[in-house]
Amino acid sequence: MPLHTADALILRTYTLGESDRIVVFLTRDRGKKRGVAKHARRSRRRFGGALEPLTFGRVGYLEHERRDLVRLDYVEPIRSPLQANDADALSHAGYFAELIDEWAPEADPNEALFRLGVSMIDAMAAGVPIDPLARYFEFWVLRLQGVYEADARLSAAAREFLARARMSSPFAVGEIDAPPHALRELETAHRALIAMHLEKDLKSVRVLRDMRR
Repeated sequence: MPLHTADALILRTYTLGESDRIVVFLTRDRGKKRGVAKHARRSRRRFGGALEPLTFGRVGYLEHERRDLVRLDYVEPIRSPLQANDADALSHAGYFAELIDEWAPEADPNEALFRLGVSMIDAMAAGVPIDPLARYFEFWVLRLQGVYEADARLSAAAREFLARARMSSPFAVGEIDAPPHALRELETAHRALIAMHLEKDLKSVRVLRDMRR
């Protein structure tokens, strides 16, 4: 089995047995993969914080053509949401990662979605306000999937934010003048659209909702 190396985004992990973890990660060149990280639960020396959701790094993994799971050999983190010094921003890392996981097909490269995810890490580290950044991310995920539908009931301020976000980078989205009520409108509209197409509510949405209470 050859060792594959790739740029990747860590999306989520699951417990496997007493010492291992299943890691879901999106590679730039070969799409989404699921792999076993041996002893990741027992020792932090090998993977450390590299398995946090939305970590961007270089991964090495072994793939067997007759097995669904690859063997994750290492993760060398390059950039991490932990670099953001804002607790609210950190709480959104899992949300962004879960959205990417839900929309990224298995073993099918999606360069645009990959770059969007990496840009979120950089924007959070740069201190871009998380509310407009999250609305920007939702907007572009839905557009990339070809399912975005603007709600005709949106206010003029919300529509103006979308028009400008479409032409902005994630680093500039915080400079768009958007009143809080417009961002809340977009949050409600986007999450309803996401839930409709995925046919479920995301776990991370419930976490964010509970944190606001």
